[in-house]
Amino acid sequence: MLKTIRQFKHLSCITALILYLVLNGSMSANVFASSKPALPSLGDASSRTISPQLEKQIGQAFLKQLHATLRTSNDPMIKYFVSGHLNNLAQHSDLREAILQVVVVDNPEINAFAVPGGIVGINLGLLLMAQDVHEYSSVMAHELAHLSQRHFARGVEEQRANALPNIAALIAALIIGAAGGGDAAIAALSTVQAAGQARQLRFSRTRETEADRVGLNTLVRAEHDPTAMSRMFERMQRAFRFTRRPPEFLLTHPLSETRIADARSQAMDLPRGQLQDSLDYQLMRVRAQVHYQKSPAQGIALYRKQLKENVDNRAANYGLALSLSKNGDHDEALDRVETFLNLNPQSILYNAAYAELLISADRTKLARDLLSHQLVLNPDNAPLSMLYAEALNADAMHEEAEAVLTRQSKVRGNDIDVWYELAETAGLAGNITGVHLARAEYFFFHGAYHRAIQHLEYAQRLVRRSNPQLTAKLTQKIQNLRTAIRQHQS
Repeated sequence: MLKTIRQFKHLSCITALILYLVLNGSMSANVFASSKPALPSLGDASSRTISPQLEKQIGQAFLKQLHATLRTSNDPMIKYFVSGHLNNLAQHSDLREAILQVVVVDNPEINAFAVPGGIVGINLGLLLMAQDVHEYSSVMAHELAHLSQRHFARGVEEQRANALPNIAALIAALIIGAAGGGDAAIAALSTVQAAGQARQLRFSRTRETEADRVGLNTLVRAEHDPTAMSRMFERMQRAFRFTRRPPEFLLTHPLSETRIADARSQAMDLPRGQLQDSLDYQLMRVRAQVHYQKSPAQGIALYRKQLKENVDNRAANYGLALSLSKNGDHDEALDRVETFLNLNPQSILYNAAYAELLISADRTKLARDLLSHQLVLNPDNAPLSMLYAEALNADAMHEEAEAVLTRQSKVRGNDIDVWYELAETAGLAGNITGVHLARAEYFFFHGAYHRAIQHLEYAQRLVRRSNPQLTAKLTQKIQNLRTAIRQHQS
């Protein structure tokens, strides 16, 4: 391993680890938790090069690189919707393995990506571009097809006979593709490989066509409109036809008139039922729009105009409520969102939307009552729990908020936002040991092993006399991290 990584010392340590995994087909135990021995895959020929178990390990290493490089969204409602929608769509796909993690990148440029090991990500820009849930689903179904057909493993299988740098570039293409093509992200990843070299190893047209075909069948089984794929393709083609550099999604998923025509003709032969748009999707799309609006006044003007044109436009009503809340007009904002609760009082998203505006209006007691009741009905729900902790902190109930976030860290231990908020809340609660433990996990998921060790050592000194069991556990974690660092740097 050490000799192999020396050959690629120009790569970041996490990327070098990914490369080593591909070339050697194995990985030592996770530095924070031991893994069970996995049985070998007896499936397709590509499994001889990269097994499904190895793909999961590559995916986890990739996530550390992504978190260290890109800004991800901490919007609990959007993350909840994207994850829930994707997992539902996956049930209708050919994917045999569960989706392990969903990543939402805070970037207004359209992009979506699938990474070996069940990692799927989108940019918030995809919500801005896709006009309805069917168009959005067509992109996600396409990405799931890349995973189910194991295109990464098949690509490595094809590259096996070529020089090792070609394989390194294939992996670099994944990381640069996830970056969404932003100048800052490309610059941050320049140590991996030059962008020009990575573009030479994009998914082949054959694999894109296959992903389209498989994705269309997924759409039909999930009762989405199969014609949405060609509509989405045409919209992207029109939007970026005259741009000097198209978004990264179009570089990794090149469009052509033939591909669009094929998607359209195949959809004509597929069944279509009574298809409706999703209000939940439209509300999340509005959240992305408001997130990137220049000012609350701009949003207020925009959504009032849309409501004037269509008084029943519920998405515009929600956009206006969010903009009003940001502008300090809390009473009207709450009145508008309260109407959603009347539509469906049990909806997690509607209750979360109302509670969020209550917190913004400093009506935290009402928010806490609403959220605590909803959490009885939906224990450990992610957006409800994160908002409940926020409301508790707003009322200086920091120990109670820490307990909520600690529970979330056990349920969603790979969510970096949970660890960030837990560290902040533990500090407010006066739990200095908890601050360091949470920050260690946060930095671990960013691949910042030195920073993680630093906080583990702080925590170790604080509990050395009072908690021998925790001290021993921290010692083992520190040793594992130091071993990983030596392997990367040797």
